[in-house]
This record gives sequence, structure tokens and C-alpha cells, in this order.
Amino acid sequence: MIIPARNEAHNIERCLRSVLTNDYSNYEVVVVDDQSSDGTGDIARQVAATDVRARVIRTGAPPAGWFGKQWACETGARATKGEIILFADADTTHSSDLITRSVNVMTRRNADLLSIVGSQELGTFWERLIQPLVFAMMSVRYGGTESITNSRFVTSKIANGQCLFVRRDTYEELGGHSLVKSHVADDMMMAQRFFARGKKVAAVEGLNQLSTRMYTSLGEIIRGWGKNVFAGGRDSVPWGTFGRLIFPFLLFSAPMITIAPAAVLIAALFSTVSPSVLLWATITQSAQLLWWLVVYHRMHVSPLYALITPFGAMIVLYIFVRAALRGQRVVWKDRTYVSS
Repeated sequence: MIIPARNEAHNIERCLRSVLTNDYSNYEVVVVDDQSSDGTGDIARQVAATDVRARVIRTGAPPAGWFGKQWACETGARATKGEIILFADADTTHSSDLITRSVNVMTRRNADLLSIVGSQELGTFWERLIQPLVFAMMSVRYGGTESITNSRFVTSKIANGQCLFVRRDTYEELGGHSLVKSHVADDMMMAQRFFARGKKVAAVEGLNQLSTRMYTSLGEIIRGWGKNVFAGGRDSVPWGTFGRLIFPFLLFSAPMITIAPAAVLIAALFSTVSPSVLLWATITQSAQLLWWLVVYHRMHVSPLYALITPFGAMIVLYIFVRAALRGQRVVWKDRTYVSS
């Protein structure tokens, strides 16, 4: 298991202690300290000192053309020997049976790449409002895990880099993380590149085995989704060059669908609106309210948040527009990259 970590002092101890509870018979854990400045490496070493299966290495600056996370994963892979490699984000928490169940699934499905879709921890108001919106939009685009697994189209393949298993022989055959070294959405691109080369790619739910708290504030949400929603999202658009040209319209339309009916209803309070338009807005807003009630319920969030989804969608639209204006330039954890 490889855990790339850059400035993850607030997460690394919980993550590392959870992975060391795994009941799998034979595994090693390598934390790759990616030049952290907040004590991440020291915390990881303190935990690793209590278990012979864990160790910490520190990587140098990424070579030209490499994203930091991909270089950390590549460095970790070179330092391990297992036949199956698990790349896990530092903000994840693992159950004791996650590895065992995942390896069994890989064997049963003969998968070369398997990603686990876990549950999301939502602590603050902003997390509870915005995260369900974004994940619901992604679900509409890609469908569930079986849709992703069974799709015959490269652009419909996506993976969850928070918990990603690969067979070492396949990983090394295809070039390791150099395959996706300059792509901000490295997990999605790895799934697409594996599939395009005839490898079996699968995704499964593990809601009781994996949990992740991606962001803890509005600022983190804006920066986090903003780094890859445009630069990475373009790689999942079908129809080639034409699809990339219309991608901004497709991206902005997702939150706009939620905003528009509410905007019409609010406008009707202050001005005259065509009866037919008002009827459309009322029906559409009612249908959307029911949809969002289900979404928030499924993500274990108070359904009252469904009442203010237009406000949340406005923030999502801001994130999307901001990301589009940034283009392929990505800023993350004090580093600036240009995504392929």
C-alpha cells in the first residue's frame, strides 16, 4: 500500500492507523512524504515506529513534466514489491476488511485496475451543501459503479484515486505513473489508459469499507474541485475535438439546470412572468426538489439542504467558471502545473 502525502498532518495519523488494522495476511505500507512542510513525515514516522509493516520515505521534487502526486506514487511503487499495489489518499479511513474484500473482487473479476467508491464524511455546512451537488452531477454523467465497469467507451471510464488497486505486472507493463504523469485527473486517465490498452477496469462500492473527508471548508472545496473539474473533465468528454469545444457549455449547464427554475420563481415575485414560463419553473423546481431530497438523504445529510440547492449550485457554477478561466493551469498545495 502506498500513501502519497503532502502537507497532510491533519489526516495522516488517522489514515495510517486505520490501514494498519487491515486483516489481510501479508501487506506493507509505505507513506511517501512529498516534501511536506507541516510535520506530516514526523507524524507518519511516529506511527510507523509501532508497526513493522509500515515505513516512511521522502521524495524529492517532481521531475519536469510530472505532477507531485504522480511522482510520489511512482516513487512509492518502486519501493514496494507486492503483486498488487494499493494507492490510497491520506484523507481516507479504511476498515479492517477493505484489502481482503478488494483483492477477492479483483480476482473474481480478473481486474487489472479496481477502484473503491466509499462514503463521504461531511462535517461543515459547506461540505453538506456542495459535496452532494457535485457528486450527484458526476453520477448523472457516469452512472453507478456497474455502469462504469461495463461501459464500452473509453471516455466513460473513471476511477476513484482515493483507493485504487492495480496489478503490478500490468502497472509496470504500461509504464507506471508515467502513463499519467502530467494529467491532473490522474485516476480517471489511468482508468482510461488501462482500458484503451485492453486491460480490465472495474469499480465497486465499499461504503462500509472506505470513508473520505475530502475538504473541510468552503475555501478547500473551491480550490479542490477547481483544480481538476475543467482541466481533467475535458478528458471525459466524448465526440473528440467537437466535444472539447462544447465542454464549457456542458460543464456550466449542470449547475444552471438547478439555478434557472428558482431564478424564474424569484423573478416572478418582483415582475410579470409569462404564465407558461411560470408553470414550467414551478413544475421543474418541484421535480428538482424531490430529486435533491433523495440525493441528500442518500448521502446522510438533512433533506432541508434540498431547499437551498440553487444557492449551492451558484457556488458550484462559480467553481466551474473559475476553473474554466484557469484552463489547463493547475495550482495545488503551493505548486503550479500545466495539465496535458
